[in-house]
Amino acid sequence: MLTLLSDLAPTFGFLNVFRYITFRTGGATITALLFVFFFGPAIIRALRVRQGKGQPIREDGPQSHLAKKGTPTMGGLMILSGLVVSTLLWANPLSPYVWVVLFVTLGFGTIGFYDDYLKVTKQSHKGLSGKSRLAIEFAIAVVACGILSSIGSAKLATSVTIPFFKDVLLDLGIFFVIFAGFVIVGAGNAVNLTDGLDGLAIVPVMIAAATFGLIAYLSGNAVFANYLQIHFVPGTGELAVICGAVIGAGLGFLWFNAPPAQIFMGDTGSLALGGLLGTVAVATKHEIVLAIVGGLFVLEAMSVIIQVASFKLTGKRVFRMAPIHHHFEQLGWSEPQVVVRFWIISVVLALAGLATLKLR
Repeated sequence: MLTLLSDLAPTFGFLNVFRYITFRTGGATITALLFVFFFGPAIIRALRVRQGKGQPIREDGPQSHLAKKGTPTMGGLMILSGLVVSTLLWANPLSPYVWVVLFVTLGFGTIGFYDDYLKVTKQSHKGLSGKSRLAIEFAIAVVACGILSSIGSAKLATSVTIPFFKDVLLDLGIFFVIFAGFVIVGAGNAVNLTDGLDGLAIVPVMIAAATFGLIAYLSGNAVFANYLQIHFVPGTGELAVICGAVIGAGLGFLWFNAPPAQIFMGDTGSLALGGLLGTVAVATKHEIVLAIVGGLFVLEAMSVIIQVASFKLTGKRVFRMAPIHHHFEQLGWSEPQVVVRFWIISVVLALAGLATLKLR
C-alpha cells in the first residue's frame, strides 16, 4: 500500500524511496517483527485461555516432551497476522504475484487452523483426515498455479528451469500445473513435519525465506537476471517483500518459541509457511532449487515416507522414531543439539542453493 506514495514523488521527492523493493523489504521485516513482538503476549494469553490443556503431547515420544504439556498451539496465527499486515502495508497491491502467494498462505493456514482446532478440542493427534487435507491443499495449489501460468511469459509459463543450466527448459505443458501443485503441497507438508521441536522449523523457514527473497529480487530484475544468466520473471521482485515479512514475523515468533516454548507454531503456521515457500519457488521458476534450499524439510518428509513404507512392507522400522529429528533424540542428542545442528544444515543448504545462481 505504501508503494502508492511513490506516485507523489514528483511533488515530495523523499517519497521516491517507496519505489525501491529493497527499502520496502526492510520495512516489511521490521513491521512484521514489531507486530508479532507487541501483540504476541496477548495472542498467547487468549490461546491459553481458550485451549485449556493446549496441544496434545505424544505419549510414545521422547519423555522430555511430556514437560511441554499445557503449552498452547496455533502460534501460526501470530506469524500470519504479522505477515499479512506487513505485506499489505509494504508490498505493491497491483502485483498479482503478491495476491497469489497470500491466497495460498492463508488457504493453507486455514486448513492448518482447522486441523489444530480438532486436535485441541478432541485432545487427540487425529485432526482433519489426511486424504481430505491433501485434497483441499492440492485444490488451492492448482488454482494458484493456474493463475501463475496465465500471468507468466509465454516462454516460461509452463516450463521448469534446471539448475546449473542457463538455457535448459523442460516444458511440461498442461502437466505443469500438476507438477507445481505437487511442489507447493509437498513444501507445506514437509515444513509441517519439521515442526516438532522448539525453534526447529521457524529458523530454517526464515533461512529459506531470506534465500528466496534474494532469488525473487534477482529474478525480477532484468539487469541482475541477465548478469547471472538466470531467467527473468517480470514482477516477481515484489515477492522479496513477502519474504522479508516472513523473516520479521518469524523472528518475533522465535522470541516466544525459544526453549522453553511459550507457544507452538502448530499446523496453522507450518502448513502456511511451507505453502508460501513453495509458491514463491514456483513463481520465480526455481522449483528444483527449493529442494536444495529446503533440503532439511525434504529430509524430514522422506524419513517419514521411508519409515511408513518400511514398516508396511517388512514390519521393521528404519529409524527409531520419525520424523528424523526424533530419531536423533532417541539416540541421545538433547533437544537444543538437534535444533542447532539442523539450523547449521539449513544454512549450508541455503548457500548451496544460492550457488546454483552463478554456477551455470
